[in-house]
Amino acid sequence: MAEPGPAAAGESPIRRASGGLAIAAAIVAFGFIGSRLLGIVRTIVIAGAFGTSPELDAYNIAFRIPDLIFQVLAGATLGSAFIPVFARLYRREGEEEAWKLASHVLNLITAATAALCALAFLLAPWLVPLLAPGLGEDIGRHDELTDKAVELTRLMLLSTLFFAVSGMVTGILNGRQRFLLPALAPMLYNLAIIFGAVFFADRWGINGLAAGVVLGAGLHLAVQVPGLVREGMKWQPGFGRADPAVREVARLMGPRVIGLAAAQFNFVVTGFFASKVGASAISQLTYAWLLAGLPLALFGMALSTAVFPALAGHVADEDMDALRTTVSRVLRVIMFLTVPAAIGLAMLRDPATIVLLEHAEFTRIDSVFTASALGWYCLGIVPQAGIEIHSRGFYALGDTRTPVALAVAAVVVNLVLSGLLWGRYGHEGLAFSVSAASWLEWAVLYRLYAQRTGASVAADLRAMATVAVCGAGMALFLAVGLAPMEQGSWDENLVVAVAGAAAGAAVYAGLANLLHVEEIGEAVRRVSARFSRPAA
Repeated sequence: MAEPGPAAAGESPIRRASGGLAIAAAIVAFGFIGSRLLGIVRTIVIAGAFGTSPELDAYNIAFRIPDLIFQVLAGATLGSAFIPVFARLYRREGEEEAWKLASHVLNLITAATAALCALAFLLAPWLVPLLAPGLGEDIGRHDELTDKAVELTRLMLLSTLFFAVSGMVTGILNGRQRFLLPALAPMLYNLAIIFGAVFFADRWGINGLAAGVVLGAGLHLAVQVPGLVREGMKWQPGFGRADPAVREVARLMGPRVIGLAAAQFNFVVTGFFASKVGASAISQLTYAWLLAGLPLALFGMALSTAVFPALAGHVADEDMDALRTTVSRVLRVIMFLTVPAAIGLAMLRDPATIVLLEHAEFTRIDSVFTASALGWYCLGIVPQAGIEIHSRGFYALGDTRTPVALAVAAVVVNLVLSGLLWGRYGHEGLAFSVSAASWLEWAVLYRLYAQRTGASVAADLRAMATVAVCGAGMALFLAVGLAPMEQGSWDENLVVAVAGAAAGAAVYAGLANLLHVEEIGEAVRRVSARFSRPAA
């Protein structure tokens, strides 16, 4: 390994840490961007192959049980429970103890997932009708589509077992601050589903799409295994029930299980009422959620995921100032990027939906309903991005109870609103309910985080208010500029979408520069320095 040059040797620890965080964030962002772009391609391919057919409704309902098992078990251990304990053991007690913990937790999660998958396989004929009691009723195909959903559920439970192991491998590699292979894994997952939709679906129909999911889950695991080998993980048998570190992970995991179950229950609530709205409502809401999730994943989830090991490290070092500073900085960057993305997507929802999804089996009426739901989902992008970073602040502190309690409260709000609104407002009311619950959850979470850490929110609120003004200016510009433009054909909508996105971004950047938003100034300085640097 080459020795550092003079500049690197003279760097401060803070600067080196900042550089490491920037690299980690860049890798995670690359993974999220690649995955989400492929996710958009996946959505486009599925829309072309299946449109909003009743069979796709059955597929989307079938996804719920396997996804719930994975999220509740493997998801509960990763960020909030496993990584902080693993990182602390590695720093304080050495490699051997850390690998012992990783082995025991991996064994526990794999065994528990296998048991739940077996139980779900047996109970699927009773569970699926509870999730979507109105599936296919309005078109006289309730029994047929329910049976298909049961069949697909059983098939995709195999993917849950792959994902449980793969999710733990992701947690181990992220705990060692290794992000490249975990960033590649979701891309392979999406590629496999695309492959299934293109090649398997011709022969097996909607079952081919489910087969692509299973193949993708297997690839998600396979690509990460070499990372464990390179890190030198020494696997050990057993569950470590007497190991204090395992017990600590279980203690931290307990509330998180409830929280993730609550988050997944939001999808259950939406699917339950959407099945009563009518045929295709489940698929239309799913498409809208996938489109709305793009900016959330690119900015809120990517940056929060990348920074979490650093937050856990600050707490392990008992450096609360660093924790507060890092959370504040990441929050401002997330808001700077997420606000214009959410507003732009909401303003351009009609042309964006038409351009991305409307072809083959996906019709104009599907575009209209999907875009109307997308507009209300966009309302919740900003608070959901804020929840990503502030919940990780609590997780780094070892407090999983507070975010979990708020997640449960948000589910209750969503359930009440959905029950009140679905009958009159249909799928739009269901999308609004999710977004309204997200705002309430983030507002309370932010306040409690500030109280818990002693963080001053005044500067953050001023920064976010300035960003909101820039976003409002962009929205006004788009509203005026789009009004006279023709948006009938696919080509016309493509022009509107591309021109609107480019012009909106330019207006937002100009306003941010005019109002001296720190993030735009830093970006300009970096670009200027890069192009003014003399050639080597």
